[in-house]
Amino acid sequence: MGAGGGGPSGRTALLVTHTGRRRSTEHARTVAADLISAGFEVRVVAEEADDLDLPGVLPVTGPAAAEGVEIVFALGGDGTFLRAAELARPAKAPLLGINLGKVGFLAEAEIDDLDLAVRDVVSRNYTVDERLTLDVHAELDGGPTIESWALNEVTVEKGERAQMLELLVDVDGRPLSRYGCDGVVCATPTGSTAYAFSAGGPVVWPEVEALLLVPISAHALFSRPLVTAPTSTFSITVDPFTTLAVLTCDGRRVWDLPPGARVTVRRGSLPVRIVRLQDRPFTDRLVAKFGLPVHGWRGNRR
Repeated sequence: MGAGGGGPSGRTALLVTHTGRRRSTEHARTVAADLISAGFEVRVVAEEADDLDLPGVLPVTGPAAAEGVEIVFALGGDGTFLRAAELARPAKAPLLGINLGKVGFLAEAEIDDLDLAVRDVVSRNYTVDERLTLDVHAELDGGPTIESWALNEVTVEKGERAQMLELLVDVDGRPLSRYGCDGVVCATPTGSTAYAFSAGGPVVWPEVEALLLVPISAHALFSRPLVTAPTSTFSITVDPFTTLAVLTCDGRRVWDLPPGARVTVRRGSLPVRIVRLQDRPFTDRLVAKFGLPVHGWRGNRR
């Protein structure tokens, strides 16, 4: 079904949630009802409409589901946020994450802040940050090509658990190293606290424009994570004599890579626009999400 022209106020929101969880569905109903009461037209992904069972919402389908909306709500964990980002990014729509999961690093608000978050959106009391993304192009050694993108990370990993993967990595068109490894992670600053972090990469503040390359379990003398310029290009070639590899974008889009495949990763042509409800330092977010031990800290803290 196509998009409408907005509610009585001309304002429209898209709601994306984890309908497989009863708690998420209940909170989504609350948000939808509050937005409708404020004069919004509320769209929901058609596959989720039956679970929400809320009169007055507009089911939408297809990649243009967020076209023309004022804001996209993602209610759930980071997986729901990344799914919502797939719809928000091409429409250049701001994306607000409300964490109903565990860590929810990408979310701006927690479940306890739900009512306040909706009020701030209704009163337009928020700002929008642009987050760097990655574009990926893969050539399958004479076969078809793959085009995709990622907000957090692009990974090339071994496809057979018992086999080490041989990868050749170039940076900016120049050979960097050969890795016998489980794979490599190419990440954004936003993704530095996700898979790249688990693989031993640094935490990069989201205001920093940079690209990260993190080898996974590499058997090499030089296997440190790298932070490069945002204009850099990574080329990862699956050695022609190695085993099958797997290309993954944000853990959501997956393709097999045969030996000889070549993957190119560079800064994305479109950012993801993320809603900020308060001017909260990234350090505070890091401490809160990872439960870092700062109790009893002495000195002047503001």
